[in-house]
Amino acid sequence: MNPNTVSFWHETVDLTQPRPALAGPVDVDVAIIGGGFCGLSTALYLKRAQPGLRVAVLEQRVCGYGASGRNGGFAMTLFGLTMEILKLRFGATAVREAQDFMEAAVDHVGTLVREEGVECDYHHGGLLTVATSKGGARRLQNETRLANRLGIAGIHYLSAAETRRRVNSATYLGARVEDNCATLNPAKLSRELLRLAEAAGAEIYEETPVTAVRVGPPGGPVLLRTPRGRVRARKLLFATNAYGIQFPQLRAKQVPVGTYIVLTEPLTPAQLGPIGWANREGIEDSPNFVHYYRLTAHNRLLMGGGDVTVPTGTNLPPDHAPGIFRHLEEHLKLTFPSLRDATITHRWGGPVSVTVDMAPAFGWLGRDDRRVAYALGCVGHGVAMMSYSGQLLRDLLLERKTALTDLFFVNRTTIPWPPEPLRMLAGAAIHGYMYLEDGAARRQVAQNADGAGSGQVVGAPVG
Repeated sequence: MNPNTVSFWHETVDLTQPRPALAGPVDVDVAIIGGGFCGLSTALYLKRAQPGLRVAVLEQRVCGYGASGRNGGFAMTLFGLTMEILKLRFGATAVREAQDFMEAAVDHVGTLVREEGVECDYHHGGLLTVATSKGGARRLQNETRLANRLGIAGIHYLSAAETRRRVNSATYLGARVEDNCATLNPAKLSRELLRLAEAAGAEIYEETPVTAVRVGPPGGPVLLRTPRGRVRARKLLFATNAYGIQFPQLRAKQVPVGTYIVLTEPLTPAQLGPIGWANREGIEDSPNFVHYYRLTAHNRLLMGGGDVTVPTGTNLPPDHAPGIFRHLEEHLKLTFPSLRDATITHRWGGPVSVTVDMAPAFGWLGRDDRRVAYALGCVGHGVAMMSYSGQLLRDLLLERKTALTDLFFVNRTTIPWPPEPLRMLAGAAIHGYMYLEDGAARRQVAQNADGAGSGQVVGAPVG
């Protein structure tokens, strides 16, 4: 497959001349499997910390081919699913710790743009998480109160009227505003991280799938096989996220889930006029299966989410899901009637990494064996997180004890996914429950939109 055809973002960067594939044997200090945000940022910060290290990134396609080049382009502070779920699983202290880490992660992307000359269509416009049902409004208000109790700044709640003055949709009943969020072109960010990692001296091998990983006796090297070469490494990082399903060492820690996006043609002032959206915020709604949407640099509207696909076994989800694409197109028109005639020019999808408890995990694979590290479980929120995680993983791989390596999600115990066929049944049950729970929200969105079309007053302000 031509990588330029995978997503709209890939069409905006040059992927026609990949770095040479690995040919023959190499010995390195650190081997990194995966050329996305995580692998490239780790290579960058390892080389800057210790320029004498030999660091090699092995990417099966081209850097940024996977989730790092197909996502919605939100650099956001969300860690896992919601603050409330995170509090139930890990406690209030973890919520604050995660928020501080993710605030630093979003700030880090801005620093790359300002200080490193990274060009990625960056726009720091904040995030609106909109309520489209009464239950969603209550949940967002509760999360706003939780954030305020924990002393988290830059988060507040808007009434329905206030929300619609910023972005006008009859489906909105209120919104939580978070100031620290940016939108960007993720494929451009991926390729810029590639540029920085190479400039620091990292070796990048594209079109180099790793076909086998052998971890020998303690104290010995880790051996990696590729179609035309062999790598012997003192340490290894799995920066594979959803693609970790291909490696037995990671299968119990996460599953790949497919998420999907549609994109409009560039919108005219007449089409955007009724909507407003002067601040060009990123937007998502508040059901379990969220819709997320934003404007690109050239006023295309991107809308993703709505539902997911869950594959079986060691399969990756399909890149295309016609039923979900149809739903997204219908939801776009329901949310913004002025776009009912807008042409959809692109449709694509890709896998994200999901842990049982919906929270990211970083650490060593062995309890006492510090040779193989991993990072996974972004749950679709990895733009800022994984671009910044190179600093955390640098410290982990160099065996430094720092504030980053002491975070609660580093070397945490992950709940294992069961083997097949139980994994398939568990995934189907979780998906079915979440989709059923969203049913009331879907019905209320349609009612609000219908009420607006008939001239009825809908969505009384939620204070």
